[in-house]
Parts: sequence; C-alpha cells; structure tokens
Amino acid sequence: MDKLIYLDNAATTQVYPEVLDAMLPYFTQYYGNPSAIYTFAGKAAKAVNEARAALAAGIGAVPEEIYFTGGGSESDNWALKAAVETFGREGAHIITTKIEHHAVLHSAQYLEKRGCKVTYLDVDENGFVRPEDVKAAIRANTALISVMAANNEIGTIEPLREIGEIAKENGILFHTDAVQAFGHIPLDVNAMHIDLLSASAHKINGPKGIGFLYIRKGTKAVPPDSCIETQVQMTYSSFVPEKAPDDMQENTVPELVSEEKLWRDKKKKRKHHQQEQKAPRNPEPKTEERRCKENGEPKPIETRLPSQN
Repeated sequence: MDKLIYLDNAATTQVYPEVLDAMLPYFTQYYGNPSAIYTFAGKAAKAVNEARAALAAGIGAVPEEIYFTGGGSESDNWALKAAVETFGREGAHIITTKIEHHAVLHSAQYLEKRGCKVTYLDVDENGFVRPEDVKAAIRANTALISVMAANNEIGTIEPLREIGEIAKENGILFHTDAVQAFGHIPLDVNAMHIDLLSASAHKINGPKGIGFLYIRKGTKAVPPDSCIETQVQMTYSSFVPEKAPDDMQENTVPELVSEEKLWRDKKKKRKHHQQEQKAPRNPEPKTEERRCKENGEPKPIETRLPSQN
C-alpha cells in the first residue's frame, strides 16, 4: 500500500511533528524530576507549569485546578469514584447516560457493586440527553451527574450548559467526559457550571499516556485506591447496564487492571511483615508456671513421687 488513508481519528491521532519536537528535549536534555529542588530540574518544572497554565486557559480554569493523569480513562475513574467516596459510597446516587465511554460506564458498574445507586438515562434518536430527564432523575442523595461532552461514536454534542445549570441549582457535582470535545469545541467550565472535566492528549495529536482532570477549586476529589474500569472496548454503541454482559462478569476483566487487589495484597504483606518484626526471633517455650501466670491461674503445686530404694 503506497499511501495510508486513516479515517479513525476519533479513536486516536498521529502525534504532530511540532508536538514531538517540543517534547524531545525533555527526554534527553531536560529530563530532571520537575518536583526536585535542584537547578537542573527547573527546566522540566517550568514546562509542566506552562502546560498546566495553557490547559487551564483553554477551559476558563486556573492552573491550580488542573491535575495531570495517565489519560482520559484515569480521569473519568478519578472523577466518579472520588465524588462517591466523598459523599459516602453506601448512600450515594449517580446520574449518567447509556452512551458514555466505558471508562465511565465501567466505573459506574464498579460503584454499583459496592452499594452505590446509578441511574442510566436514555437519549433521543439523535443521541441527545434531555435536560428534563436529568432533572427528573435527581434524588435527595444524588452526588454526581456525569454526561459526556461529545459522543465518541456518533458525535452528538450534549447540552452541557443546561445540565450544568440543573446540577448547580440542586447543589450536585457535575462531571463531563470531554475527551472527544476538548480542543475541538469551546468549553468554559464556569459558564457551563462544570466541576470536573476529563481530557486526553492522544485525541488531539498529542502523545498517548497523558491526560488531565479539571477539579473546581473547593471540590473534594481525593484520588481513589481502586482499579481502573475501562479495558474492554465493546463493539456496540448502546449499553444497557442493568446486567453486565457475560464477558464482563466479576471474575474476568478486573484481573487485567486490578490495582485495588494489588494494593490490598501489598497492604496485607506489609502488615504480616510488621507482625513478624514484632515477634521475637526465637521465642522461649512456655513453661507451665509461665502459662499460669499469664492466664491468672494459681501456681501449679510441684509434687514428687516417693523415691524407691
């Protein structure tokens, strides 16, 4: 094949040459840890701060509200799980839609299995979420509304401003997965009343493995200690979440991404190691007298058999 005609830019994009040129010096010349305090790290720190400021300006935010992640999926996971954990997992309710990216849908399923209630809204024949449906789904315990900015399969641009106004009126956090919209359409987190926004570089001719989560200042959204639900890409566009498909049951996909399991195992090993450290290396065998003393029992009476001559 002499020339490739690529028609899947909604899935991922080529890194632009100018993007690559801007990145290369930080692999070979200015590779210092941007968090370090020595002079050599200053160039990297400056680049990170400038990138954060540029991203913030693009959505009407301030640099302190931009948190870099490993991509859009991590940002979505962080937004949903942190909002629920802050509210209280057992009593929280989320409103989302049936056409969200699997990073959102799988996170919602993960939370459902742990006591959270989720409402999955339908869309109309053109893929639009009806703001009146969002309003009707609100409960007293609704912690989060999560609606994507633009659909990754049919391209529908959702009415974020109207949904954001509903969320603000009811004191509910509003998250949007803007991975397909960021850099393509205007986004203003203040005008649209967005509290949490996910984005990814590889959709806009940037590198893979980097994204960000916008978190409005004052919003509590601590990174969750949990796995990232996103790995299986389904081929159908409409997802009915009341029952997970057979290939998504508890014992399959999470094995690929079970950071939560790894964290629990690591914690268990650390606890076991600490117990071993506290225990004496060669504990003395307990005598009957010592056992009685520890249990508050009377000291045993020593008896001797008469000697036989």
